[in-house]
Amino acid sequence: MEKTIDENKQGESLILDQKEGNTRKLFIESYGCAMNFSDSEIVASILSEQGFNTTQTLEDADLVLVNTCSIRDKAEQTVRKRLEKYNAVKRINPKMKVGVLGCMAERLKTKFLEEEKIVDLVVGPDAYKDLPNLLAEVDEGRDAINVILSKEETYGDIAPVRLNSNGVTAFVSITRGCDNMCTFCVVPFTRGRERSRDPQSIIEEVNDLWNKGYKEITLLGQNVDSYLWYGGGLKKDFVKASDMQKATAINFAQLLELCAKAQPKMRIRFSTSNPQDLTLDVIKTMAKFDNICKHIHLPVQSGSNRILKAMNRLHTREEYFELIDNIRAILPECAISQDLIAGFPTETEEDHQDTLSLMDYVKYNFGYMFTYSERPGTMAERKLEDDIPEAIKKRRLAEIVQKQREHSEIRTRDYLNTTVEVLIERESKKSDQQWSGRTSQNIVAVFPKAHYKVGDLVNVDVNDCTSATLIGEATGYSKDN
Repeated sequence: MEKTIDENKQGESLILDQKEGNTRKLFIESYGCAMNFSDSEIVASILSEQGFNTTQTLEDADLVLVNTCSIRDKAEQTVRKRLEKYNAVKRINPKMKVGVLGCMAERLKTKFLEEEKIVDLVVGPDAYKDLPNLLAEVDEGRDAINVILSKEETYGDIAPVRLNSNGVTAFVSITRGCDNMCTFCVVPFTRGRERSRDPQSIIEEVNDLWNKGYKEITLLGQNVDSYLWYGGGLKKDFVKASDMQKATAINFAQLLELCAKAQPKMRIRFSTSNPQDLTLDVIKTMAKFDNICKHIHLPVQSGSNRILKAMNRLHTREEYFELIDNIRAILPECAISQDLIAGFPTETEEDHQDTLSLMDYVKYNFGYMFTYSERPGTMAERKLEDDIPEAIKKRRLAEIVQKQREHSEIRTRDYLNTTVEVLIERESKKSDQQWSGRTSQNIVAVFPKAHYKVGDLVNVDVNDCTSATLIGEATGYSKDN
């Protein structure tokens, strides 16, 4: 899965509307990608039916869960440090139970119970419905584990709880798993094969969110462009489907249109795309509907054809350029962001320069950039020596980051002396006198509060900017407010 949330981000605990009659307290933290945050909402919903209300105070918890990320070693080390904190609390409150969820749980399985003595249960991403049974085991004094990957589970029948942070934006999961076996990525081993969710349940969730006052959704998946619904089953089984199933199948472009039509005033985003799977139909659908946000997160990972092949990325540098050109032609106002890895095994200075030149061609609005982190069990770990010295990795990453800063500034300056539409999401982190929100292009904008409120869609005249933020004055409500 391509990253959409930096794994350096501190874990966030969920806050539920408290269910009357629940007496046990749940503290849950999430790390990593957007899918983990979405999964935690599912977990909290399941446990609310088992007598748990959430708490923001770790020391008050009867059950502590951490939803983990395995995409990079640093993410795993962050989780282990949090477990040290839990251990300190558990020494004071020995009745507290601790569980590990998500990709790290799936990767390490029973080893986690052996390594982390305070862990009572280990639950993989497809086993959350089994939590009631696992907790019963734990309550009887036994360790519990379920990390079996499913070929069908999408959690489409569970109404997730929502973060009470702003009540404006929400994730809607549409696919699970990934069939793209990139050699550096552990996700296919921790989240299983691709499977798509029933479109009717997706539309029902979108409608429910709108009725509850939400103004923006993000359609979420490891690879949203692989979405394909023909009545159920894995994507690879589509070749065996009946002619009727194939004739009525719904792909991602069609799902995007269904969502846009279902709630014409709801902003719609999606994440994440894979260059090999993003079709012109998706881009044309984005152009067709004003409420589909004009931003595509399009991870490239490297600008070198040789490294792309070593990564098993099924696109070339030239094919990526062609896709960028098509996006620019069909959606000239579209922002494009990236994922890039510095220091992949065997990467030469020439390969690195290819990455920098690719960045010069695209001039991304923003991106997520990392040094290569060898992940146990991946093809790269089994077949390639991690042969780039750390100092060289860090130097190459610094050059990539610097170039991205330059390009981000170019892109944000393009908005000077223009009017942009902004959805207010929260108070500005730097001033309690300003609102902060995002444009359709996913660019942050700040402006004086005046009489506006969170959830308003307003027009903002941009008169200044940084490399990452637009600064301006609100001039009135958007026509779609």
